[in-house]
Amino acid sequence: MAITSSESSAAAPRRGVNVLFSLTLIGLLLFLWIALGLGTASFWTPLNISNLLRQGAMTAILAVGQTFVIITAGIDLSVGAIVGFSSVILAWLLHAGVPLWAALILTLLMGMAIGVFHGFGIVRMGLPPFIITLATLTSLRGIGLLITDGSTISITHEAFTGFSRANFLGIPSLFWMVILVAVPAYIFLHLSRWGRYLFAVGSNREAARLSGVSVDRTIYMAYILSATCAAFVGILLASRIGIGNATQAEGWELQAIASSVIGGTSLFGAVGSIHGPLIGAFILATINNGANLLNVNSFWQRIITGLLIIVIVYFDQLRRRGSR
Repeated sequence: MAITSSESSAAAPRRGVNVLFSLTLIGLLLFLWIALGLGTASFWTPLNISNLLRQGAMTAILAVGQTFVIITAGIDLSVGAIVGFSSVILAWLLHAGVPLWAALILTLLMGMAIGVFHGFGIVRMGLPPFIITLATLTSLRGIGLLITDGSTISITHEAFTGFSRANFLGIPSLFWMVILVAVPAYIFLHLSRWGRYLFAVGSNREAARLSGVSVDRTIYMAYILSATCAAFVGILLASRIGIGNATQAEGWELQAIASSVIGGTSLFGAVGSIHGPLIGAFILATINNGANLLNVNSFWQRIITGLLIIVIVYFDQLRRRGSR
């Protein structure tokens, strides 16, 4: 897909705006850390910082996967249910005597299969992404509850459950998993032709098709990546809580979408990054962590998150109007 000189010259101011927005997000995150450090006695303690990194890690990985989908002007409402269902599948496989390495691979393959199903529903059946992923959300919760008979499956593999509590170089292992996902995701989205295809499809599907982009394959790819990230988070959650529970991660899909949007991903498609949603996830984690330290009613956490989304989507609309 060729890029014209006019497109290249237009990209420079957009990059400048993106850099400024990223710096603003980092400034907001630093402001929250400083304010909470001054307002509470326990925010900067090693224990709380470790908890903060663990809290934000799983949402950050979900947000990265969600970003691939939103860039194509789609949405994936099933990621929270995939997280809970993956924890059940992993626990069930381990309980059946499957080796840990095989259980991990099978769980990730299950996530990929769900992504393929979403792509098939959108591309072949013509279903809106909202509908197909909402149907998956409710179905996976039900299937998980059937497998567990409405209960949970305990995980007794000590090395696996100990991973989430471990540290490497003084940093929680769960945070290292964010880096493990973010680095290849950044290369994929920003430095490969496949990433350019995602942006092209989100900008104008027909124009992308006429430019030689396989739109159907790109949509499949976006949803496979999102579901696989969710399955990976399900593995991490199972390690952290030591059980398989189909009702876990309820509402996490909204946290992932919020993190992506706060990080600058446009719900209208064709605008997004990897670093933005990561910062957005830790902004939300900081707000939740600070609210808990300050004994603020949890309802206020949701209100603040909602207001942040409204403000950022509003300015995104202004940016879109100004670029026309």
